[in-house]
Amino acid sequence: MHCKKAILILWATAAAAAGFSGASALKFTADAVAFGPRTPGSGALGELREYIRSNLKQCRCEVSEDAFTARTPAGPISMRNIIARFPGNSGRAIAVTGHYDTKVFRDFRFVGANDAGSSTGFLLELARVLAGAPRKDDVYLVWFDGEEAFGEWSATDGLYGSRHLAARWAADGTARRLKALINVDMIGDRDLAIAKDSLSSPVIGRLVWQVASDLGYGRHFLNQGTAVEDDHIPFARLGVPALDLIDFDYGPDNSWWHTEEDTMDKLSASSFQVVGDVVLETIRRLERQ
Repeated sequence: MHCKKAILILWATAAAAAGFSGASALKFTADAVAFGPRTPGSGALGELREYIRSNLKQCRCEVSEDAFTARTPAGPISMRNIIARFPGNSGRAIAVTGHYDTKVFRDFRFVGANDAGSSTGFLLELARVLAGAPRKDDVYLVWFDGEEAFGEWSATDGLYGSRHLAARWAADGTARRLKALINVDMIGDRDLAIAKDSLSSPVIGRLVWQVASDLGYGRHFLNQGTAVEDDHIPFARLGVPALDLIDFDYGPDNSWWHTEEDTMDKLSASSFQVVGDVVLETIRRLERQ
């Protein structure tokens, strides 16, 4: 065996054995936030996209981009979803998704540490852990572009990337193969409290909440309900069992959301650790089905 190949195999095995690292996810998030505001079509988002792709090169996965032009209130904007596929052999699939763009603000500098730095960093750490591990089902990790609305949130302004990929996966049959899609958004908050989303699959929700309880993380997964239109919605409308994991109570009275206060000091490695452990164990249980 060539030395380089042997080193790659050992690296991948060690990564899988090490498990999810909240500290590593936090570092990936800090790196993403360091690019500054990452609005669709911007140079900063392009630089972040290259950063994501460069990290995925080490993860022994198939990387592709879903490129399209979105019609927005600001005019046509080129967008790109990033897709990493970790192949299995069952013919079935599981997807974990999140967005990597930040919302456009003209009157202040919005770096979006939690929204959407946390989902960006979380998915990069998940890719590191999945690298080289044998799979039963395909696992897709997707970084959505264009989640944020340019004006007022509406059926046509927002969720650009997820709407485009859902239509593509409906057409090529990928959607029918999905056992579950788990979307993560704003999961880095130091005071992690994820409510049950009524627009999500109750079946996948029960599984995730049971996993959280089994792992001793039940206090972070609340029994109270919420309803959030997020990147899981276009897939749920196709009949995909889709779940949104979001802590939509960010700061006192949600006062840090979409403000200049959404900075790295509001996040913690322990929150990433909780969500990472729960999502990884959920993937394992879904693969046993």
